[in-house]
Amino acid sequence: MGLLDDIAALAKLAAASIDDVGAAAGRATAKAAGVVVDDTAVTPQYLRSVAAKRELPIVWKIAKGSIRNKLLFILPAALLLSQFLPWLLPIILMIGGTYLAYEGAEKIWHKVSGHHDAELPATEVSPEAEKKMIAGAVRTDLILSAEIMVIALAEVADEAFWSRLMILVVVAFVITIIVYGIVAAIVKMDDVGLRMAQYDSGFAKTFGRGLVKAMPRVLAVISVVGTVAMLWVGGHILLVNLGADGTGWIPAPYEWVHHLEVAIHDGAGALGGTLGWLFNTLCSAIVGLIVGAVVVAALRLLPSRKKAEPVSH
Repeated sequence: MGLLDDIAALAKLAAASIDDVGAAAGRATAKAAGVVVDDTAVTPQYLRSVAAKRELPIVWKIAKGSIRNKLLFILPAALLLSQFLPWLLPIILMIGGTYLAYEGAEKIWHKVSGHHDAELPATEVSPEAEKKMIAGAVRTDLILSAEIMVIALAEVADEAFWSRLMILVVVAFVITIIVYGIVAAIVKMDDVGLRMAQYDSGFAKTFGRGLVKAMPRVLAVISVVGTVAMLWVGGHILLVNLGADGTGWIPAPYEWVHHLEVAIHDGAGALGGTLGWLFNTLCSAIVGLIVGAVVVAALRLLPSRKKAEPVSH
């Protein structure tokens, strides 16, 4: 009976610990929700020229790459750095933010200059092109996942090391399931429409045809949102971490943006929160565009880059 009492006490303690981990993981996931939206918007643009039968397998491969990013690379590095070299985290994040800003500015450059990447028909995407597409999506996910995990880490920084580890593992799986579940639903929506168009119900047929017609426009909008999200998140990472603890190089820009955001929030009544957030987002996107454009211009001016570019006929 004494042994059973001890086991019951340990079980209660374990249950309380699990509850604490779940609650902390929920808070950390909510805190990173903004970047989750960006990740969800960025990913579908990689699937625009993919055959329908390859969409879900590619999403699955990107999701597995995302889990690897979070658990094998970001989580150990973030925990060790936060434990021993916390001043290095903002610098690493700024490198990632610069890369995201470059990706967004590069896409805008291709659109403005007319150097569009050829969109092959879905049936002509080769295995090599598919691997390249997945690698690009996983590479972009690495930056967004790093931001998500570091935001989550900051939310639970006061927890013990092993509690932080468990919480971040939960966050990694929850975020990945949410993001790539939504992505899978988006890219398969046209197939759902085709299936509904074959039903006998008039409403189902009309709705299904509407879905099929709408999805190319939805994916085009998502592609634009994804590009803006890269600039927004990249610029926000740079703004915040330029004045973060450990760097503190140029805190003035983010302090200025945050001060005006608070002023808008307090002065605009019921819409204050939304307008303040939009102002912060706009400033972040402008910073991302400027930094990304500088990187794109610098890379275009490199002699090796010029030689590598194909001559258009």
